[in-house]
Amino acid sequence: QVQLVESGGGLVQAGGSLRLSCAASIRTFSRYAMGWFRQAPGKEREFVAAITWSSGRTYYAESVKGRFTISRDNAKNTVYLQMDNLKPEDTAVYYCAAGSNIDSVRDADVYWGQGTQVTVSS
Repeated sequence: QVQLVESGGGLVQAGGSLRLSCAASIRTFSRYAMGWFRQAPGKEREFVAAITWSSGRTYYAESVKGRFTISRDNAKNTVYLQMDNLKPEDTAVYYCAAGSNIDSVRDADVYWGQGTQVTVSS
């Protein structure tokens, strides 16, 4: 059984920052690759960032490189997404994801959280 609960979303002005958290109820959390996806109204869900369980290597969509940072705290069963220099185009529902490996996460073959809304005003 896997349960993922996101928090930290909200309304922020362009150029501001938010940090999203995903609390995972997963046995052997440290062995799951974790990631973040987002979906805007009328758009398909898209990959944002991921982090492996083995080495902590990170992966990012080109649109967020240099602005977003994914990290994990295995002792707390939590993954984070630090979002800096936010832009209106970042407005979306952000979903936490857990997969058996990094390829599963990139392919969206994952367990999903319920999502948290991020709105960036111009």
